[in-house]
Amino acid sequence: MDTKKKQRHALHAFLSAFRVTNGKRFTLTDYPCALSDKKREAAHMRAQHTFETGIEKIVALQDRLYAEQKTGLLIVLQAMDAAGKDGTIKHVMGAINPQGCRVTSFKTPTSEEHAHDFLWRCIPSLPPRGMISIFNRSYYEEVLAVKVHPEWLESEGFMRAACTEKFWKHRYASITHFEEHLTHNHTAIIKIFLHLSYEEQRKRLLARLDEPAKNWKFSEADLRERQNWNAYQQAYEQAIRKTATEQAPWYVVPADHKDFARFAVMCILYEKLLEINPHYPQADPAFQQNIAHFREQLTNDTSTIT
Repeated sequence: MDTKKKQRHALHAFLSAFRVTNGKRFTLTDYPCALSDKKREAAHMRAQHTFETGIEKIVALQDRLYAEQKTGLLIVLQAMDAAGKDGTIKHVMGAINPQGCRVTSFKTPTSEEHAHDFLWRCIPSLPPRGMISIFNRSYYEEVLAVKVHPEWLESEGFMRAACTEKFWKHRYASITHFEEHLTHNHTAIIKIFLHLSYEEQRKRLLARLDEPAKNWKFSEADLRERQNWNAYQQAYEQAIRKTATEQAPWYVVPADHKDFARFAVMCILYEKLLEINPHYPQADPAFQQNIAHFREQLTNDTSTIT
């Protein structure tokens, strides 16, 4: 096995601990929110062997993706409050070309969005070919937050009595079919759940109160939603179980240690870009035949503009 294949194999092995491609037996408690210091260091070292200049490699691959314009990449980022979604986007995506990347944060749906099906509002933000789109929360909120708060469905025209197990089964199926449609039409998909513990969330919410620079991040709604922690964990488990596929896998990333979570997300993005394997487009033969002529024109053009 050559060096590059060994590196790819090591990276794949590192990420296999977080990847879910078949949710039939998925249980959230099987995935830790944090690794021990020893395990975290060992995992980091194994992946680092293939990823010494990770951001630079991602930048180069993204440049080729943008130039080739054959495949779009959708990154769905989901997590409980304070799990580090914004920080992950800033640190992992901050170095890549913003011309080829777009971040969309999905807040409470507007009245216009409520007037359409639950997938509708995300469609305009899907990545064109050559682009990376990052969803900070997504259409998955409709089987997460809305499942925890079924009363919210009334604004979508549904009676609470209609929200049976069959109703949610149809929603999971709609998501799976939607993602299958995207992957059949040149959109690669990565779905990441930043897996935060109850205790670590408490510490981070306290930090938002204790540090004046973080006060703006604190919301009383975070405390109210924290009371629904178990319901959210069950909703995430079901969502991942019902929608994890080979084409659109979930990655359950331990998020209690921010640096490790960001490194893991970086590796996930890198592996997916390697899988897409974009190339710079080749010039057509007519252009190649004229390169010498174009070069001669520019070389001999010593005139000045006044």
